[in-house]
Amino acid sequence: MLFEHRNKRPSIHETAFVAPTAVVCGDVRVGPNSQVTFGAVLVAQGNPIVIGTQSIIGENAIVRATAKYPVRIGDYVRVGPNAALYGCILEDEVFLATGVTVFQGARVRRQAEVRINGVVHVKSVLPAGAVVPINWVAIGDPAQILPPNEHEKIWAIQKPLNFPMEAYGVARASDGSVDMKEITRRLADSAGKHRRDTAI
Repeated sequence: MLFEHRNKRPSIHETAFVAPTAVVCGDVRVGPNSQVTFGAVLVAQGNPIVIGTQSIIGENAIVRATAKYPVRIGDYVRVGPNAALYGCILEDEVFLATGVTVFQGARVRRQAEVRINGVVHVKSVLPAGAVVPINWVAIGDPAQILPPNEHEKIWAIQKPLNFPMEAYGVARASDGSVDMKEITRRLADSAGKHRRDTAI
């Protein structure tokens, strides 16, 4: 289903396919021969989502551009089922497996691969041709690729990247806590802007 959001409409190339159960909302541009498969949700909130040539967005994937970060997906990219992309850039010929998450401000360079349930964290840059193993985390610029049981190492790199600020515009308190009332208020305000969306 296609929706206009804040006077912006999706633009789907005539050779692209958007499944009838997919949701494409706002300034989303789907390029030649690209596929947005069943159950995928693409929402452009404040910045565009641009998908290049012959890229595949898997079943139930979530792709969300934010007020701070657009999403750019290059040519010949595979975004696996149940993946989640937030305000990030995927260069050409990237492979993301099932359940991968790529966060705000991250960049996955050409021909990199992120395997099942891998994570590319905020403001992290995965080098060209790199591989993130199953369940591992890529973090930093250039990204270090760490196993999930290395929490202290991951946190040491993640903390200054300031996830709550990048994702929600809310700074951590000096004790490391986050104001969840403010975060949920901002999320509710953002979601509320969809009340006037129009089905196309």
